[in-house]
Amino acid sequence: MDRWSCFVIVAVLCAGCRTPSRTVQHEVPIELPTGTVELQQDIPGTATADTESSASTTADIGRVSYVLDGGEPASEEFNIPPAPLPLPATNQNPAEAGAAPDLDELSRMLNAHLSRSQRGVSIQLDEVVSSVYRSYPSLQAAMFQFQRADAAILAANGEFDTSLKASTENGPVGFYETYRHSIGVSQPIYTGGEFFAGYRVGRGEYQPWYLERETNEGGEFKVGVALPLLQDVDIDTRRAQLWQAEIARQQVNPDVQAQLIGFVQASSQAYWDWVASGHKFRIYDRVYRLAAQRQQGLERRAEVGDVDPPVVEDNRRLILSREALVLEARRKFQESAIKLSLYLRDASGMPIVLGLEDLPEFPDVTPLAAADLPFDIQFALRNRPELRAMSLMREQLEVEYDQAENTYLPTLDLVMSGAQDVGGPTSSKEDKSPFELEIGLFGEVPLQRREAEGKLRMLEAKLAELNQKMRLARDTITAEVQGAYAAVIAEYGQIALNREAVRIAENLADIERRKLEVGEGDLLSVILREQYAAETAIYEVDALLRYFKAQADHRASLGTDRLQ
Repeated sequence: MDRWSCFVIVAVLCAGCRTPSRTVQHEVPIELPTGTVELQQDIPGTATADTESSASTTADIGRVSYVLDGGEPASEEFNIPPAPLPLPATNQNPAEAGAAPDLDELSRMLNAHLSRSQRGVSIQLDEVVSSVYRSYPSLQAAMFQFQRADAAILAANGEFDTSLKASTENGPVGFYETYRHSIGVSQPIYTGGEFFAGYRVGRGEYQPWYLERETNEGGEFKVGVALPLLQDVDIDTRRAQLWQAEIARQQVNPDVQAQLIGFVQASSQAYWDWVASGHKFRIYDRVYRLAAQRQQGLERRAEVGDVDPPVVEDNRRLILSREALVLEARRKFQESAIKLSLYLRDASGMPIVLGLEDLPEFPDVTPLAAADLPFDIQFALRNRPELRAMSLMREQLEVEYDQAENTYLPTLDLVMSGAQDVGGPTSSKEDKSPFELEIGLFGEVPLQRREAEGKLRMLEAKLAELNQKMRLARDTITAEVQGAYAAVIAEYGQIALNREAVRIAENLADIERRKLEVGEGDLLSVILREQYAAETAIYEVDALLRYFKAQADHRASLGTDRLQ
């Protein structure tokens, strides 16, 4: 092998090889690739969250180290939450002192690491929604779709990278001893075709029929261009892949918005479940305390013979029965608080388990105006992410369709190149010294064109199918808005009826209690009246729960929660 062989091999190895670093440090911020993630929650009729809660947030979830090619195992370092705190003791008899059990013991222990200033009092729905926007892990995870889409665009752009090519072909043994070396670059053109340039050297004794492989002593420089004339003019495989990657990047936004809508809807329903369970606990606790307070008076009256002893025992049985209801209500309240803590988090992302001191009253209810329904339907059709996602999907299919039409055309390429040998001539004829220009046309066409025809028919069917799905999606969105309207209006009407029923039941229960106190009534009537009053109050809470859950469904149907 001569010195030219060594030169070409060394040049190719140096140009094509890069030694990667063995350890790569990755900062993993939860943010949009452009910098800041801003989330919008401007919902008509809903109070705006505080500035700090609704501001854009960037959360650093840790640092990861990966070993690429051997060495020590990969290591990860994250902000690990503290170990779970112990639950309160369960061997205590809640009725020992004749009072309701301590409901907030679990909340205090679970939130022992939080100060009262961090937790706040009387938590409102806006605070829960702001927490979802700010630090809900599933939403933060969805943000990484933007980074994946940007990486896919970068990979698609790689089809337009400049390529370095080199070769060395040697025949050191034989009648004809030949040495050929070449190196060159090719650059794809965005509008189709490519530029190419190169340098080659041919040495030795060549066969008479291969004399074109020989060059002058200084070698040959060559430059040229290949341009499509029919197929691959307006679109080709490279551009189609890049355009589809860019459309896929746009699809991330409606996909994340759809997840955000679902998270806000789920967190809102979890919040109202928590509020309703807290108010139900208060109802059961109140009737429990009424029975416990009445017990002392009945015992005193039994001592003087004013009431029979079985009446005292019957009230004691009532206390135990109502205490069981209090314990069950307490369990449901704690379960709802823990479920809500998945969405309600502090500034560091730690879940917050709320207690009774955080429980708000139900807000005032307001009816929806039926005249606003057509406007809300149009608003939903503009803002719901499903239609936007399908529209982008149709754009991707249209790119595929254009590429299929492109393959239906014959291949016809124009190739022009110029070559010039340099250095001393290798033959007396000096046939290598003049400048050489080559112009060529290269064509190819399948006679049946079944592949292109099949792709076109398949994509036409996909587009027709997608159009029908978009039609159904529009009808579904319209139906969801109409259904949410009907639910809110119906539940609003029931709330007024339930409140009047509660007022009447409470008055009747008060009358029976006063009659019992003055010796004109009986315990059974009091128990029944209190039971009816408690049941009616529970019905009112259930009606309020359904109303506010319907409001959450209405908000979700409009698609107002979106990325800014």
